[in-house]
Amino acid sequence: MTEEPEHVTEDDKTIQPAAPATPGGMSGPDGPLLRLFKDRRIAFLVVGGLNTGIGFLWFIAFSLLFRTTAPEQAWTVFAVIACAQVTSTVSAFFLYRRLVFRVRGHAWLDFARFCLVYAGSFALNLLVVPPLKLWLGMDEIVAQFLFTFVIAVISWFGHSRFSFRRKQEVP
Repeated sequence: MTEEPEHVTEDDKTIQPAAPATPGGMSGPDGPLLRLFKDRRIAFLVVGGLNTGIGFLWFIAFSLLFRTTAPEQAWTVFAVIACAQVTSTVSAFFLYRRLVFRVRGHAWLDFARFCLVYAGSFALNLLVVPPLKLWLGMDEIVAQFLFTFVIAVISWFGHSRFSFRRKQEVP
């Protein structure tokens, strides 16, 4: 049985076991959720679940707004997806960056990479949800709910390996 290496956190200057190796070379002080969950992957999943809920609520809000302002207009499904994408991307970025990864510097670069990951799911969303609504008659909220699981998988791989990536420090 090998012992885990220890490190001193900047927040409280106490010695704690080092967090498990992170995917994609992410580095920086641990986010506040890592005080509750010692594994960054679990913290990522908790924030991911929160982000999924927030994003879905944005989708529902914009869907209801456009149903009221432009009822029965086919184009509204595209507007709903676009508006929900922008608002949920911004909130997700800040939640991941503050609660999970706590990386330093490169905020705009991180945000650009974060948006690139979300751009892939956004494009797929535009290819999948509108046809489900327009051609198959599925309610857009139900279609989005079903597609949310695909977005969650894309997010996990993209953000853990790309968005908050830092070069590994050479000892």
